[in-house]
Amino acid sequence: MNISEQWLREWVSPDLSTQDLAHQMTKAGLEVDAIEPVAGGFNGVVVAEITAAEQHPDADKLRVCQVSTGNDSVQVVCGAPNARVGLKAPLATVGAVLPGDFAIKQAQLRGLESQGMLCAEQELGLSDANEGLMELAADAPVGTDLREYLGLDDNTIEIGLTPNRSDCLGLRGIAREVSLLNDLDVTEPDYSPVAPTIDDTFPIAVSDPQHCPRFTGRVLRGIDVSQPSPLWLQEKLRRCGLRSIDAVVDVTNYIMLELGQPMHAFDLDKLSGGITVRTANSGESLELLDGQTVELTADTLLITDDSGPVAMAGVMGGNPTAVSPDTTNLFLEVAFFAPDLMAGKPRSYGLHTDASHRFERGVDWAGQVRALERATQLLLEIVGGEAGPVSEVVHDDALPRRADVTLRAARIKKLLGFELEGAAVERILTGLGLGVTATEDGWRCSVPSWRFDISIEADLLEELARVYGYNRLPVSKIHADLTVINTREARLSPRHVRRHLSARGYREAITYSFVDPELQRVFDPGVEPVALSNPISADMAVMRTSLLPGLVSAVLHNTNRQQPRVRLFETGLRFTPGEGGLAQVPTLAMACTGNRFDESWSVAGQPTDFYYLKGDIESLLALGRCADEFAFEAGTRDALHPGQTAILTRKGQP
Repeated sequence: MNISEQWLREWVSPDLSTQDLAHQMTKAGLEVDAIEPVAGGFNGVVVAEITAAEQHPDADKLRVCQVSTGNDSVQVVCGAPNARVGLKAPLATVGAVLPGDFAIKQAQLRGLESQGMLCAEQELGLSDANEGLMELAADAPVGTDLREYLGLDDNTIEIGLTPNRSDCLGLRGIAREVSLLNDLDVTEPDYSPVAPTIDDTFPIAVSDPQHCPRFTGRVLRGIDVSQPSPLWLQEKLRRCGLRSIDAVVDVTNYIMLELGQPMHAFDLDKLSGGITVRTANSGESLELLDGQTVELTADTLLITDDSGPVAMAGVMGGNPTAVSPDTTNLFLEVAFFAPDLMAGKPRSYGLHTDASHRFERGVDWAGQVRALERATQLLLEIVGGEAGPVSEVVHDDALPRRADVTLRAARIKKLLGFELEGAAVERILTGLGLGVTATEDGWRCSVPSWRFDISIEADLLEELARVYGYNRLPVSKIHADLTVINTREARLSPRHVRRHLSARGYREAITYSFVDPELQRVFDPGVEPVALSNPISADMAVMRTSLLPGLVSAVLHNTNRQQPRVRLFETGLRFTPGEGGLAQVPTLAMACTGNRFDESWSVAGQPTDFYYLKGDIESLLALGRCADEFAFEAGTRDALHPGQTAILTRKGQP
């Protein structure tokens, strides 16, 4: 979104420099991406009037002009085709410096003296137009410095808006934000209704109200399209990145930039019957303003007359009904098209227009009549004519009305971390356009028609923080009440055990807690396991009372697949029934087989034995600094070899 700083300051002008204003907007979420001067650097250029013009005696394409600068008259040799008596144009006087450090000097052109240079827009860095001299208004004061006359000491501010801030796709929305940030009033143009002077109307019907809840229109007769747009209008469009086309199109573009509301003008004499807003029928096509003809899909919303489509709703008008130099009667259209309809539809046709960009994000659904009245004012001033009454079709039940949002005062402190006085809360919310009603514990807020991004309490809290200023939020240290729990050094965490065994060459295994009942009886025959009521399979029918069935199965799975050296451990729960219910006991199990070390030419194969595994267990006990409390004693276990089984005891207890 490009805006003219000078135009913005016509609405609201805080006592800030350009850079400070841009910084303030950026901090408030309207990120300024660039600031560019609207004109190249030049000086010594004044408004001048050609008082006489004759053909150069020695050059067919040159004219010798006598040019008035107000207090003086100079001779200028000029090659522009539009140099004529009575034309007011910029004159770079002798000594002037144009963009690119081009200094103007007195010169001889084909034997005749030239005291300065009459300029085109390109030579002043205003645009790329170089077909002829820049034509100034007939009432431009001769002798006035051009920069002062055109207000060229201005900047174009480029704002990178996020998709949720469609309300700022018009100057009115940006001015609203700046006024709130600086606690200033907004000076808006006159949006008073234009009284109709004729009774002419054009029939309107909407057959798809869910996608077009509001459609307004107005007839203008007796206009003169040949009237040029005033220079101030052309300049505002140029500074916002749009070129001037003709007075009618310029006004519709101006309204879009000012209010964020796209609109379209039809040549009334090219319309037949009446306007109907509907979706496309099979086989329909439309020639667009850019010259391409598109085949329309069934879900495309159209503006049509009795002869067929005349515009792709919210995207682009059709060429057959476009305004031309011969147009004398207009039908102005302003509508609200639902954002969910517009989302992605233009791109499906390879299109992206300024209008679709706004409709996709959502325009003020209550601002159509305002835009129509403003456009009517400007058109009557520029191209003349007479206006009929406003015609409007509204389906209230289809308009995107929002439910009121409740804001609790306690949530401000809880979520934002600071207390904001009630008066400040109401000032911010009211400045954003919300209707605010105080309640017992906070406020009830009605959402304005131009904000599609406010629907819950968190949205209001975000707005408070954004406008108050994220940079002003107090810095506070995190506070927590922490209690130190004394832990014996002998107690090892499972993480510590896992890291230690991994360092000794073991790999962690994770096996199912459900095991085969037969295998369970082999490893722990004295305990009756808990049976599952709905097991995954017959070999996973009981809860394990030992980690050994799963771990040994994992070892066998590896050795059966030519992995002769296996070292596994598992930490997990075993489930043993008791009088108090099912006990879940944290347990560690280890299993190893094969050689002690990986196969290597430098180490002879040494099979793993009882003492190797015993050493790994002792290394774990040493970590707890209580290894002297433990002892290994000979014992028996049904599932283990009777002569190679040991029981680990602590202070005589197994």
